[in-house]
Amino acid sequence: QVQLGESGGGLVQAGGSLRLSCVASGGIVSNFAMGWFRQAPGKEREFVAAIHRSAAITSYADSVKGRFTISRDNAKNTVFLQMNSLKSGDTAVYYCAARRGYYPETNRRSYDFWGQGTQVTVSS
Repeated sequence: QVQLGESGGGLVQAGGSLRLSCVASGGIVSNFAMGWFRQAPGKEREFVAAIHRSAAITSYADSVKGRFTISRDNAKNTVFLQMNSLKSGDTAVYYCAARRGYYPETNRRSYDFWGQGTQVTVSS
């Protein structure tokens, strides 16, 4: 059973940056495509970014494209989400997810394992 643990969330001013980390235990990150999703109060969980198992391909939601970057460090069994130019609309709980396979899927139902989430709050 793989377990995912997110960290790096917090309070930041609009226009600022945060870097989220997701460390896998009980499994090897290189065996999974990885994704980030977020859920704001009163809204459904939505896709943010995902990365191919080999890191050769990435996918981003239109709302974060150009501002967020997903990356992975297989040696550290970790996936990252660098968030720049943060907006108040980015405020949400951010979840790390893993799926068996190679490709970065955007549908949350395609993911097999989920972290507990980390809160990101952007003040304006």
